[in-house]
Amino acid sequence: MTFAATILTLYPQMFPGPLGISLAGRALQEGIWTLETVQIRDFATDKHRTVDDTPAGGGAGMVLKPDILASAIDHARERHPDCPVLAMTPRGRPITQARIRELSGGPGVTILCGRFEGFDERVLEARNVEQVSLADIVLSGGEPAALAILDACIRLLPGVMGAPQSGAEESFEEGLLEHPHYTRPVMWEGRTIPEVLRSGDHAKIAAWRKARADEDTRSRRPDLWERHRGVRAQSASGVQHDDRDQGQ
Repeated sequence: MTFAATILTLYPQMFPGPLGISLAGRALQEGIWTLETVQIRDFATDKHRTVDDTPAGGGAGMVLKPDILASAIDHARERHPDCPVLAMTPRGRPITQARIRELSGGPGVTILCGRFEGFDERVLEARNVEQVSLADIVLSGGEPAALAILDACIRLLPGVMGAPQSGAEESFEEGLLEHPHYTRPVMWEGRTIPEVLRSGDHAKIAAWRKARADEDTRSRRPDLWERHRGVRAQSASGVQHDDRDQGQ
């Protein structure tokens, strides 16, 4: 099954961008995934091809119009009815590796890229669009975030990465940061590769990597560590909780 990526944007020339090279670019050439860009402005109905208007209630900037966005979304859904529609916005739920895996296992994804002050809220509600944030940062538009999400999905598609295990032994796959990596030379600027990694004892190496993943997650990302501990506790007790019930 080919993974179909559709981007709704005012700047289609930004794609495929970096996705046209390296692993993603080769996969695109091989037909493992496809890319279609949709110019939002094509759905404007006036002679000036207007896509935005001033914010209701006043304020700076401009807001993308709901009727124009709805037409663009409807067009994409007609072509790929089974693909979820994501809107890139700082107001969205932060994307997770678990959600990336869900997306990569499906038929594809349609991503709506905002500009200016963002979208008219009504279109997100009326078209059941999933609001997604890349991180707690504000970009000039949703396109860079869309590129990042597509890259994360594409690398997990069958046949893209040379070693399938590479996608499993990484940060966030087990709810933790990944362990540190080393390679030759053994000694560099007075720093050496940890002895355990040179021991050849695979059990000890696995234990060291797990311990370092725990330690680094606890010190660098206490939020991730607490979440990981909570998931482990739930698994041990057999109790399942839904974050949505807590308004998260």
